Amino acid sequence: MSTYCDIAAGHPLHGLYHDKEYGFPTEDEAVLFERLCLEIFQAGLSWELILRKRPTLNAAFDGFAIDKIATYGETDVARLLGDPGIIRNRLKVAAVIENACRVRSLRDSHGGFAAWIAAQPALDKAAWVKIFRQAFKFTGGEIVGEFLMSIGYLPGAHRTSCPIHGIIAQQRPPWMVRGVEHQP
Repeated sequence: MSTYCDIAAGHPLHGLYHDKEYGFPTEDEAVLFERLCLEIFQAGLSWELILRKRPTLNAAFDGFAIDKIATYGETDVARLLGDPGIIRNRLKVAAVIENACRVRSLRDSHGGFAAWIAAQPALDKAAWVKIFRQAFKFTGGEIVGEFLMSIGYLPGAHRTSCPIHGIIAQQRPPWMVRGVEHQP
């Protein structure tokens, strides 16, 4: 069975994401929000399609600027649904807008998105999914699992023999520090 490490090697889109982003810990709220939104847009589609559309998604959603997106209204929704450069799914667009509002609320309750994530105890994927479903829209098991692997909160982003796994391990991602078991 091939892994993302196998697929990404030398690929013009997957390679850079695999080598520089996937599984690397981050606390940058803008990065976290963009990554969550990309995972939402990916639901039911290929990750390669999302990577291809990433620049146009960023442009359409004002660089995934949380405060700006939280103010989007019907005119913005119509603009987005008419944009052929993005994934034009009304539920996904609505989730991004609502989730921007919810991230803003996390600033008041926890100091921000990263702080909210860090405030959770060491959890397995099922527990994370439950918490995310309570806090955000359009966050099922695959979305939450991939999001958390992509930011270093769940293991499994890279096989242990992948050179990038070693680079990430040196940064002590949360799943290593917290002792989270390998997720399928």
